[in-house]
Amino acid sequence: MDHIRLSSANGVGTITIDRASRFNSLDVNTARDLRKAGLQMARDEKIRAVVLRGTGNAFCSGADLKYIASGGEHGDLAYLTAAREIPEGYGERFKQILEYLHSTISEIRRAAKPFVAAVDGIAAAGGFGLAMSCDLVLASDRATFEWAYGKTGLTGAESSTFLLPRLVGLRKSMELMLLNPRLTARDALSLGLVTRVIDYDEFDEEVSAVARTLASGPTRAFGVAKALINQAAGVDRLDFHLDQELQHLVRSANSTEFKEGLMAFLEKRAAVFGHA
Repeated sequence: MDHIRLSSANGVGTITIDRASRFNSLDVNTARDLRKAGLQMARDEKIRAVVLRGTGNAFCSGADLKYIASGGEHGDLAYLTAAREIPEGYGERFKQILEYLHSTISEIRRAAKPFVAAVDGIAAAGGFGLAMSCDLVLASDRATFEWAYGKTGLTGAESSTFLLPRLVGLRKSMELMLLNPRLTARDALSLGLVTRVIDYDEFDEEVSAVARTLASGPTRAFGVAKALINQAAGVDRLDFHLDQELQHLVRSANSTEFKEGLMAFLEKRAAVFGHA
């Protein structure tokens, strides 16, 4: 795996997204490898708790927009398009990535063991959703969180529209979606998006300590209790909602709004949205 690293010790498995030069964004190969790693860690009975983290100054910034703009991997598009032509727009390119990432998120929520997001740096768009899908979110004091989809004219995916109202409520969810503030770690803590904020100098040590505590706990009981809490929160509908997110994001990625948003991203300017 080129950009996903795995390690394990004392019952704790660690998945690291190692693509710091692209803010740990996901092209199709990285998304595919992340799914493989998630499945492996979730189903390995020797692993009793899993930590998900990134390298450098980011946790994850979602789908790699430069990769999307470049056209993706047409060989990988073949299984999605079969005998038909690849349609105009960017939707199929997103679909390559999101099918793997959504599968990873579904596995995290179903896994009969705790998953911990260790967020040091930016968690935006798909990275925001990936972090929120974990059972605990530990944030360094330099972490930031951002919805970010609206910047490029996208509708939201990677469980964000499902989990956000369950975590912070309807009114605050609408604020985060419509106004898109960049939240500090302590802002996110006050809203209930993260579990704990940790000083950067102590972050790795504290993440390890929490993971070891989880790994030494009653894994089977944790797994059953997690399933019951998921059921109470309606998370049994997550897979259906992920399908809805995927369909709508693919449509939005084929729109003129996203075309403008993508060009603005590449040109490092604010997007100018409007109706023709």
